[in-house]
Formats: sequence, C-alpha cells, structure tokens
Amino acid sequence: MRKTSNSLFTKASVALLGFSLLFTAACKKDLAPTPQTDNTSSKLSTSAIGVSGPKGVCYVEVNSNDIRNVGKYTLSTGQQLFDIAIIFAANINYNTTTQKAELFFNPQVTNVLSNKATYIQTLQAKGIKVMLSILGNHQGAGISNFPSQQAAQDFAQLLSNAVTTYGLDGIDFDDEYADYGTNNTGQPNSSSFVYLVTALRQLMPNKLISFYFYGPAASRLSYNGVTVGSKVNYSWNAIYGSYSVPNVPGLAKSNLGPAAIDIQSTSSSTAASLATQTVNNSYGIYLYYNLPNTDVHTYLTSVSNALYGKATVKQP
Repeated sequence: MRKTSNSLFTKASVALLGFSLLFTAACKKDLAPTPQTDNTSSKLSTSAIGVSGPKGVCYVEVNSNDIRNVGKYTLSTGQQLFDIAIIFAANINYNTTTQKAELFFNPQVTNVLSNKATYIQTLQAKGIKVMLSILGNHQGAGISNFPSQQAAQDFAQLLSNAVTTYGLDGIDFDDEYADYGTNNTGQPNSSSFVYLVTALRQLMPNKLISFYFYGPAASRLSYNGVTVGSKVNYSWNAIYGSYSVPNVPGLAKSNLGPAAIDIQSTSSSTAASLATQTVNNSYGIYLYYNLPNTDVHTYLTSVSNALYGKATVKQP
C-alpha cells in the first residue's frame, strides 16, 4: 500500500476490471524532459521569468478524485504549483494462459485516458506534464520479475504505446501490490527492472520515466553494468511524512525527491519542515500524494511558502 511514516495508508481498491491495451499557457517552473544517456543526470532548469526551487510532483487517486485539480493551484504570482501530475494508477496484470504480463486500466483510469482532451490536455495546456503510474495488481506480475529480456521489452512496448495513444508525457514505476509468486510467477530477479527501463528509454527517448523508490526494484538498480539511474529522469521517497534520499546511483540531487507528503494525512507543520529541508539541501523534487477534490490551498501554502516564499492560490 502507499506508505506513511507511521502507519499503512489504505487507498481506494484497485478494481480488477479493466481492459488490455490495444493498440503553455501559464508561466511555470520548467521541467527538463531530456533523458539521461549516461550515468550523469541532466539538471533541472528554472523558468526564465522565474520561480526557482524544487519541482512539484503530485499523485492523484483517480478512483476518487479529479486529476484536473492539479491545474487549479497556482502560486500567488501566477505560476502553476505542480509541475507533474501522475495518474494513479494503471496495473500490471498476469495472463495465466499466455503467461505474460498485460497492461490493464480500471474504469476510472480508462475514463481519464479515453477522455484525454478533457483530463490530460487540459493540464498540459497549463505546462503540467502528465504521467501514468504503473502498479502491480495482486496477480504475481510486476516490474521486478520479468523472466527474460524479451518479456521486459514486450511490456515496455505496451507502455510506450499507451504514452503515444493517450498523449502522455511519461511513465512512473511503483513496485507494490505485485504479490510475486502468485499464479506460479517468479520472484524478483536482478535483471528485470533494468531490462524494462532500458527498453522503455529506447522506445521513449524524449519522454519522462520516474521511479517511486520502494519495493524489490529499489534494491535491484544495476545489472551487467547498466544502472536504472542512467535511464530514468527522477526518483522520489515513498514514505509519506518523512525525509529520505532515494539511493539511485546516476541521478543528481536535482532529480531526486527526499521529501514526501500525503496531503490528507501529513500535518502542515511537517509538510513545511520537509519543504525547508528540501530547499536547504538543494534537492530538486518535492512529492505530494492524494490531492483531494476539496480546497486545500491553505495547507499547500505551508509548503509553497517554504519552497518558493509564495502563497498558494486555488483558481476557479
């Protein structure tokens, strides 16, 4: 489950129903989507007119909340508060007949993707990148147990197709809920995640790839001299209400997020303290989770004041 610093956070259930994949207007803090081609991460830049500081990444539980809320929060000077919106979440399901991993969307994720002009392009028009998070679904398939390089490449192709079909800006990996071993699937292995991100980077040289630093994949970040950090753009802490630097060799401080908050459970004082630590230690990402449909601009102001010295405003 999505984690907090002191207890398990129960999310809305990920429905098993789904279907297999067929195949700038507002001034804001800029993102650098250029992928890494070696072990040296590219730096994040800031807007020419400028709000310097960490980039805001926000997961939205689309089972219960509208992802367009990400675009409704701006700084008092007009820039968007959030730089990346992440659709939480698509699933890795397992087909017991073919013995292959499949990409599935529950009805709520399907609605967002199928109505991309309404949900995805609305945010992109404001300069916000929109990514799709990929999550296990209790069926034994996950990002850490592809049995071969070809199997990892096949799944990477499904992800790349989804990005193209729905006009997304990238893919986020979250190694939870896989229940490795279910349906006689294999346990995590050392090559799987490296093969997956390598194949996906080849297919999407100019898109974003991120890693939610958690699960078996977090200790399997190198294989045969290839590092996950040379293929992904970002990684962030997975324990809400805490400050912990993801150990992803190859990523610079500007591409790491040690602070993570759950908007609906992390106190505003803790959120502000984590923001201050992020700035003081020169890290480039601040992670938000669980943006609700209700107005939380006062809470978010406690963060934005610490990150940028500016209040947060909710737009109509």
